[in-house]
Order: sequence, then C-alpha cells, then structure tokens
Amino acid sequence: MRLSRSRIGVVVLFGAMTLTLTALAFPAVLGLDKADGDPGRVIAGTKYGPLTEADRDFVVKVRAAGLWEYPLGEMAMARGTTKEMKEAGEHLVVGHAGLDAMCREIAPELGITLPNKASPQQEGFVATVDSKSGREFDSTAVNIMRVTHGQIFPAIAKIRATTKNTLVRQLADLANDTVLDHITVLEKTGLVEYDQVTFQQTGPAKLPEEKVTPPPPQPGERVLVLKPRPDLDVNTATPTPTAAPTVR
Repeated sequence: MRLSRSRIGVVVLFGAMTLTLTALAFPAVLGLDKADGDPGRVIAGTKYGPLTEADRDFVVKVRAAGLWEYPLGEMAMARGTTKEMKEAGEHLVVGHAGLDAMCREIAPELGITLPNKASPQQEGFVATVDSKSGREFDSTAVNIMRVTHGQIFPAIAKIRATTKNTLVRQLADLANDTVLDHITVLEKTGLVEYDQVTFQQTGPAKLPEEKVTPPPPQPGERVLVLKPRPDLDVNTATPTPTAAPTVR
C-alpha cells in the first residue's frame, strides 16, 4: 500500500528532533561512500519489515540529494541559457520535492533522523556551479549532476533488490523513476561529456568522512521542507529516452 502524498501541498517546517534520536539514528557516512559496518545488519524491527543499515542510509541519502539538487534546479531554471537547461531545472525541482515528501513521510515510521543540510561536498557542488555563468554554467551544472546521478542509479537498484522493508522499497521505486528522468533530461541538453562522466562515475576520489557527511540536525531543529511546485506541471515518472550521442 502506498502512503498518501497529501502533505506535499503544504510548505511548513515541522517535527522537532532530540539530540538522543540524532545520536542513535543519524548515519555515520553518507554521500556516495558506503556506510561503515555491515550494511545488511538489521538495526530495527518495524511493522513494515526489518530495517538495515543500508536501508536507513538510503533514505538519508535520498533526502540529502534533494538538499543540494533542488536549489541547483532552481538556479538552472533562472540562469540556464537554453530551453533544455531550464527544463532540466524544472525536473530537478519537481522530482526532489516528491522524493523529499516521501522521505519525510516514511522517516518517522522507521525511526530515521533526516538531515537539514547537504554535506560539505554537496554544498561545494552548488558553489562551483554558482560561480559560473552563461554556457559554462550550463555545462558545469549538467556534468556534475550527470556524474552524481550515474553513481546513485545502481545503488537504488541494489536497495530495491535487497530490502525487506516495504516503505524503503516504495522509496526506491520512486527514486529509480526520478533519477532516470533526471539523467534523461540532463542528456537532452547535449552538454554531457560522456568520457569525463564515465571516468568520474567509475573512479571517484575518496574524500574524508566529514566532507561527505551532512551535519545532523540540532536539538529541537525542525525538518526543512522542499517546496512543492505543482505549477510546473512536470512528470518525472515516465522519462522519454534520449537519442544516442553523435560520434565526432
């Protein structure tokens, strides 16, 4: 049974979280690195099925992704130099608003604490794109996002194939559709440098833990909500495949 998404239409800050919950539930490592310990270790029994370390970290990764890709999508909508670039920005905003709503809905059910800020690495991505202008802005944004989406795509499939938790499975279904849609619209810009992207996806540099870990929320801090944008009328569930890149 899928959870109601009626909360998506309301933009509020809610849900106080205590320091104790933060210490117990916040994952040690996020970003694109693997979690410490055994990812298959069951950390909680819920009425939706057992919750493993990998399940918990996946929910938090999806949330953290929205905390930097949503504002980057807004930047693309405002500063993109082509129709395709602005369209990609719209899809990022709508897609991550939907994923954010589901993360916020299932996290209390599973006892998961969500971050309110992206990791330093992810904030660095936004700062890098923000420092560019014109076509360089477009190209930088597209290739950074194409790398990160390409890295998380197989991780979604692995979670979907292995999780025994029905809520995590639902999130993986939505994340799979959304990330595929984002990859598709990014490729439609014609700016993806495929050789560079493939290299960075398969051989990412290892960063210190503090660079890839979003800071935990402060005691009593309310959960930040990414603003829904139904006015954009964007469908992120059924992407249209792109044509093969032209060989030069």
